[in-house]
Amino acid sequence: MAWTLRNGMRVLGLVAGTAVLGGCISGGGPSAGLDAPVVTATNAPVAQGIAIRPGTEEDFVVNVGRRTFFGEGSAELDETARVTLDKQAGWLLRYASWKVKVQGFADDTGPAARNTALSQRRAEAARDYLASKGVPSDRMLAKGYGKDAERLINNCPDTSCTAQNRRVVSNLQDTLEL
Repeated sequence: MAWTLRNGMRVLGLVAGTAVLGGCISGGGPSAGLDAPVVTATNAPVAQGIAIRPGTEEDFVVNVGRRTFFGEGSAELDETARVTLDKQAGWLLRYASWKVKVQGFADDTGPAARNTALSQRRAEAARDYLASKGVPSDRMLAKGYGKDAERLINNCPDTSCTAQNRRVVSNLQDTLEL
């Protein structure tokens, strides 16, 4: 019976692998992905369960998550943002050799100066929250970039695009520089 179960699992693995590869091969071309559903911004890690070395930048990005998102015109941390920042704080306290540059961004209506100020307040809100969880302030730098066209995740007038640009990105650093 164990032999049958083992072979059944192998067959199931082959079928699943073939389905995945078939999906990758058949979807090519210039129009691929045009009918894909719109993905909304979340604070969730990119992927979980991937075997990567703990304490690396990849570990931080994949298993912790480096982005927190904000409501339009707001620098207030919501519950989802606090959960992500709690994970970041725990990771940063465990791996104390890393510094973090907390980068704020805005894609809100209004003049550039307003967006730059808002993005700075967002970065400071995330930095201050991390500090409240015990991350030493000398390991963090908050910098607002405003509505930087080169750093937009999505550039379209639809709310699903602009919401992804209202964010803070916590980037690990060896040294802190502006």
